[in-house]
This record gives sequence, C-alpha cells and structure tokens, in this order.
Amino acid sequence: MPVLNDHALHQLFIDARTRNGWVEETLPESLMRAVYDLTKWGPTSANCSPARFVFIGSAEGKAKLKPYLAPGNVDKTMSAPWTVIVASDPKFYDKIPELFPHNPDAAKWFSGMPDGGTEAAFRNGTLQGAYLMMAARALGLDCGPMSGFDNAGVDRVFFSESGWKSNFLVNLGHGTDKDLFPRLPRLSFESACQVL
Repeated sequence: MPVLNDHALHQLFIDARTRNGWVEETLPESLMRAVYDLTKWGPTSANCSPARFVFIGSAEGKAKLKPYLAPGNVDKTMSAPWTVIVASDPKFYDKIPELFPHNPDAAKWFSGMPDGGTEAAFRNGTLQGAYLMMAARALGLDCGPMSGFDNAGVDRVFFSESGWKSNFLVNLGHGTDKDLFPRLPRLSFESACQVL
C-alpha cells in the first residue's frame, strides 16, 4: 500500500483543526452519505459496528438538539451546516449474523459478557466516531467534535424507541477561523510511547 503524500497527511492530521466557526452554506445530504460510506469500512471487533449516527441538518433537528447543549456549544452547533450525534446501539450484537456471517455465534461473545457488551459498544462506537471524522476530513470537510451536552436528555429525545446511547457530537462543514484556538502542543514520542 503506498504512503499518502504530504498534502493528504496535512489535510487529515497536521493542518486539521477543531473548528468553532462555520461558513454559512448548505451542504447536501449526499455528502453526509459519502462520509458514512467511508466511515463504515473502519475496523471494529468482529466487525460488530455498534456505532449509530444521526446527521442533523434541518432547522427542526437543530431546535430539537439545542436545549441539551452546554451554553458554550450552542452557537457553533446552530451555525454548523451539519451536526452528527455519534451513538452506539447496546443491542449491536443482533447484527452480528449479518456482519460476521462466517461465525454468527460471535454475537454471544458480546451478549454473554458480564456487562452485556456495553464496554465493547462504547469502545468500538468511539472508534467509529473517529473514523467518521477522518472520512469527513478526507472529503474536504472540517470537524468540530465535542462533548458538553446532556447525554441523558439527547437519548430521551432522539433514542427513546431505539435505545441507542449518545457518545459525542461532531459538527461538520467548512470551518472559519472564528474562535479558533492557537495550535496546541502534543506529547513527544518519548513522553507518550514506549518501545520494548
């Protein structure tokens, strides 16, 4: 597999920033579908794919979400072209026969865990949320990931029927430099890693 060129690496990692300001524009649903169609290929345990995504682009959807946002997250979320609720399905293992057809009994690996698969759903769903951000960046979008919302309220309003559990939010669009923080440092290899 070839190494990505410097332009791609900068777009995906080095120059990518968490955006708080957004270009006022309308982005099509087809672009959100393209983001998901890349996201879904990221690996998860036994291909369990527990993440569920709610793409909110309408004024009605944003109004439904707004009361559950922390005050500092309201303006940037309301002005973003799209906001994604990254959630997970606690009953994700019901899809294992479809997603892992060579061993449909793998569903029991998760449903039989002492926590009913909650940790696996959270871990793998979080991974998929990160894949969503990288897919969005690969398609030329900026991301504004955040917590800072009432998970229980969002779950009650958006997921009362499905039972999904919200994890974090990601604003998507083309970012501006409004309220952009200076580039913050990262830990060096020596500080964050070990080689054995």
